[in-house]
Amino acid sequence: MTGSITLRGFGWRPLGRRAPVVAGLDLRVEPGERVLLAGPSGAGKSTVLRAVAGVLATAGDGDLLGEVETEGRIGLLLQNPGDAVVAERIGRDVAFGLENARVAPDVMWPRVRAALEAVRLPYGVQHPTAALSGGELQRAALAGVLASRAGVLLLDEPTSMLDDANAEGVRRCITDVVAESGATLVVVEHRLAPWLDHVDRVVVLGRDGEVVADTDPATFAATMRDDLASAGVWMPGVPAPEPVEPPAALVVPHRRPAPTLEAVALSVDLRRTDMRGTVVAAALREVDATLTPDAVTVLGGASGAGKSTLLATLGGLQRPTAGEVRGLGMPPHRMRSRALAAVVGWVPQNPEHGFLTTRVRDEVAATSRRVGVVVDVDAVLAHLGLDRLADANPYRLSGGEQRRLALGAALAHRPSVLLLDEPTVGQDRGTWAAVAGWMRAAAHGGAAVAAASHDSALVSCADHVVRLADGRNAVPAPRVEGAR
Repeated sequence: MTGSITLRGFGWRPLGRRAPVVAGLDLRVEPGERVLLAGPSGAGKSTVLRAVAGVLATAGDGDLLGEVETEGRIGLLLQNPGDAVVAERIGRDVAFGLENARVAPDVMWPRVRAALEAVRLPYGVQHPTAALSGGELQRAALAGVLASRAGVLLLDEPTSMLDDANAEGVRRCITDVVAESGATLVVVEHRLAPWLDHVDRVVVLGRDGEVVADTDPATFAATMRDDLASAGVWMPGVPAPEPVEPPAALVVPHRRPAPTLEAVALSVDLRRTDMRGTVVAAALREVDATLTPDAVTVLGGASGAGKSTLLATLGGLQRPTAGEVRGLGMPPHRMRSRALAAVVGWVPQNPEHGFLTTRVRDEVAATSRRVGVVVDVDAVLAHLGLDRLADANPYRLSGGEQRRLALGAALAHRPSVLLLDEPTVGQDRGTWAAVAGWMRAAAHGGAAVAAASHDSALVSCADHVVRLADGRNAVPAPRVEGAR
């Protein structure tokens, strides 16, 4: 059965924050409506979805104001798909909600397989969840939501970590399910253009969580382009902003010259042990890649191609099965952690995996203290748009804010090699410019910079592109048009 959503005077102030994330929000979504919820990073979009789903307290304690009413069974896709994993095998993971609803096995398993096929996951139900890439985890989590056949679908950036082809397939899958079931849909995304033909209504939140636009897609695209683009919204037809570089003193490597980092005939097998034993999956096969100083290199390829594995192996976090990483004097996976951290800064795909403290300011300073580098924490936070959150708990930030914090924490000590995994996911136009600007400025200062990304705007800023397909080098890509 389809459902409705009503928020009256809704507000949320996380514990320890002076100002609320959202305040005084009034919003009504009618049964069967399809709503695109947009706004700058940190505007409270994910907070609204969690409140509607009744799981806001799972993000931490805080003060809840106003009223939230929902009708109908709810399916929620979290911004971080790894938070939803509950089982070792993807079939059981997708089936988890159905099992709790006591759906009979002869009905449940066909729905599970149909959902996995719909989201374009090419694996059987026994495939281990630990062997999935970030983009594949995103699709597996979505499969679980769609299999539930909920009357209200709340989807938080369902295509943010997918390549263009898989993102389009997932959008088509979502819209088909909504059309067939009549479900109410609220989808949060930063890149709006691909969704405008699939929704009835666009609601835009401002930086303080207030509604600044509520209209139909045609009016939204035709009349609000310039104002909302300047406010940070990725408006259709507006070119990506120019990267905003921080002062050189924040990014120039403290050890120079930076090394040239080479992956030579690199192969990596990922081993995961669960109750059924050890599972071995080939992630990379004889990959060659070179990261040079003074340049930004983007690792591209479809979801699951091996980009994150290559990045982690270059950074010494993954031991190669064959081949080697050259440039640091010894294999990076054999280096002591402090010596490695002094040279290599790694920004993980899941930012929470790198947090060490309970205060934003302390997080930025932590690695720098360990490697003996003085950092202007205030200047780092100001460039990344986190200065007003200096005393906040890192775990209570929005997804986009957490990614920027992870960048500041990993790179503030000015390493010579920068490795960033999907650094622009969840960023509005302004914060995207700050992230891309940090990468460009570090390269201008002599660092070797690499990012695994599906972001075409980031690719356009790159000096080199290394494309992977099925764990191998794809056909060499031409130099990016317009790169410096």
